[in-house]
Amino acid sequence: MNLDFRPLIAIWVVFALAVLVMFIRRKMVAAKEDDNIHVMSGPNPEQALIATKLEVIDKWGKILTVITLIFGLALAALYIYSVFVGRPSVE
Repeated sequence: MNLDFRPLIAIWVVFALAVLVMFIRRKMVAAKEDDNIHVMSGPNPEQALIATKLEVIDKWGKILTVITLIFGLALAALYIYSVFVGRPSVE
């Protein structure tokens, strides 16, 4: 099996960086969140907007994390298979 792993590793790195960006973006949005409950004043529209943003970021963060994990495991399995076949192409 003669396979060049560099493009596959580059794709995995792009996914991993996307997960990191989502993590940093979530931390930035969550820093604006007010954790106190304001019962008398009613719902705050700004906090509702922040909560909606956090839900979207969380959803895409989870999706990207699962994709990155599955792609990484598949890449590792492919590498192990190529080693067992006897021709590792990693230099």
